Order: sequence, then structure tokens, then C-alpha cells
Amino acid sequence: MTLLKSLGGALAAAVLTTTAWAETPVLRASVLKFGTVNWELNTIKHHGFDAANGFDLEVQGVAGGSAAKVAFQGGEADVIVSDWLWVARQRAAGHDYVFIPYSKAVGGVMVGKDSSAQSLADLKGQKIGIAGGPLDKSWLILQAYAAKTHGVDLEADTEQVFAAPPLIFKSALSGEVGAAINFWHFLAKMEASGMRKLVDVSQAASELGLDPNTPLLGYVVKGDLVRDNPDLVNGLAAASRSAKELLASDDAEWDRLRDKMKAKSDAQFEALKAGFRAGIPAPGPVDEAAAARMLELMVELGGEDLMGKADALPEGTFLSSGS
Repeated sequence: MTLLKSLGGALAAAVLTTTAWAETPVLRASVLKFGTVNWELNTIKHHGFDAANGFDLEVQGVAGGSAAKVAFQGGEADVIVSDWLWVARQRAAGHDYVFIPYSKAVGGVMVGKDSSAQSLADLKGQKIGIAGGPLDKSWLILQAYAAKTHGVDLEADTEQVFAAPPLIFKSALSGEVGAAINFWHFLAKMEASGMRKLVDVSQAASELGLDPNTPLLGYVVKGDLVRDNPDLVNGLAAASRSAKELLASDDAEWDRLRDKMKAKSDAQFEALKAGFRAGIPAPGPVDEAAAARMLELMVELGGEDLMGKADALPEGTFLSSGS
């Protein structure tokens, strides 16, 4: 009888433990192993912002963005990081994905400290290194900006070299290319290494009538998760905001993260910290009218190759505050 009571007690305890564990949903995030989003995700885990918002964040590092998308689309991950234009394209193709703002940080054009270039017009005849491919969104915006402000056809008047961000970074520092278009964190390192910013994408976007405060990058989840477990999705958004508030104000938190940032000098470290902080979007919903204008420009510049069937902003692209 005593044995039965003990077994019964153990079973009851196991059931309670399992129930308690089951009540804390796990959110699997598939992200680039060395991407800057890891700084925020690490902050969320370190300070328990996930637990405080009712979920357990599990970070899965992958080698590339395409691997993250495969994991997400195949059900092996619950959330990835991508830009909302990709989400809009997917929604137009019938995939129910939803975007939660993460960052408004964008790239720009860097030249060597000894370069005589003062505008994009001065890059005629030069070689430009571009992180990504011919449909890279920054490259498209900069082409439109150059045409509007300087009457320059950057694609025709320059030689383009398309490669991964680290290769463009090295080519720019070595002088193999006369100018480089790269992601913001590589630009921060380039500037810290003595290169000079010629124009950034946010400036170009403003000249084209776009709102540079529209967050381009964000967490992407599936619509059924939003409907079936809105507390989990809103918990992710809240945890992200808590981490951003800490990173925006606490230098000690950056000191804790420094080893993970791969900064090779104090100048690089400070540039990365400043760049991340500058990219923190304001709280509140995305301005969908501003986003619609950006999508229209992307359709005009990149056509169906870039935006697929998305010729207007699909309803439900952004997580609404009432979700």
C-alpha cells in the first residue's frame, strides 16, 4: 500500500511537472548564427524576458537566410527574421505570414577615406561592390535616387560586383572596389576602419518620398500562430521591446555582449552599438500608408522578379496591436 501510495505520488508529481512544462510554450527562432539579431535574442534569454512574457525562447543558429526560411516553411521553426517586403510577396502568393518590427537599420554606400567621390555621380566608371544580388533592395533604391538627384544610371555607368557581405567588406577595405554597398553592421565596421559614408539608404529613401522610419526587418511568424496563440506572439513582441529598451539605455549590457559582437577594436564596438541603437524602431504600429509607398517603388524598380504577385500591400502583413 505504501509502495502504491509512493508510486501514485510520484505519478501525480510527474503529471503536475509535465502540465507546468506544457503550459510554457516553446518558441523556436531560426536565425543566422552570427547575425546582429542574436544580440537582442541573447538579451531576451539572459534577462528572462521570454519567461516574463509566458514563453521559452529557443534559438536555432543556421548558416544562411535561406536555411532559416526552409526551416520556417517546413515547420521546424516558429519564427525567423526577414524583411516585410518578403512577407508581402509571400502573402500575395497565398502564404499566411505576419511581420513584427525588429529594426529600421539599413545600409548605404561607403568609399575609401582617400576617395575623391562626393556623390553617387562621382562613381561613374568605378567598380561597386554590392552585398546581395541585382535585386538587392538597397541597390535598387540607390539606383532610383541617383537617377532622380544626379541623372545618373548607376547600373550602366558602373561595374557591379555582387558577393556576400563579408567579401564585400574585405574588398572595400583592400581597395579592390571603389565603393561598397553593404548591410549596416558591416558599414559600421567599415566606417570605424576609416572609410567614409557617401550616402545611406535612409537618406536616399527620404529623397524618393519614402519614410526612413518604416522598419524593414522584423520577426516573421505564421498567421495560424497569431490566431491560435495570440498571447505567445504578443509575448514575443513585448520581450523584443523590453530587450530594445535595455539595449537603448544600458552601456553595461553592451559590455556583456561584446564578445558576441566580434568587434576587433573599440571603434568597431562603439560603431556597432550606435548603429543598433539607431535602428531601433519607435513603439507602436507600422505606418501602413508609408509601407505601401515603399512597396509600390519596389514593384516599379524590381518588378515581378522581386515582388512576385504583390503589386499592393496585402492586408494583414503587419501584426496589429489588437492581435
